[in-house]
Amino acid sequence: MRTTLTLEPDVAADLERLRRDGDRSYKEIVNDLLRLGLRARREKNAATGGKPFHTKTADLGKPKIPVDNIAEALAIAEGEDYR
Repeated sequence: MRTTLTLEPDVAADLERLRRDGDRSYKEIVNDLLRLGLRARREKNAATGGKPFHTKTADLGKPKIPVDNIAEALAIAEGEDYR
């Protein structure tokens, strides 16, 4: 299959470095790296049963220290001499 990819500059530079350092073609390197990435993704999905991991949330109530005013939060947490 033929397709066109637009690579980010850092990815293109890494691929070019791999091509220069070895005796494989650009096409071989790209295909091998895509296979590795796709295989890793399949294995990760298999390990989690195909379901994404979610962290349970908990309501912690109203904050004891106001987080929208840094100066006030520091004054409460460290005392008025925090400066």
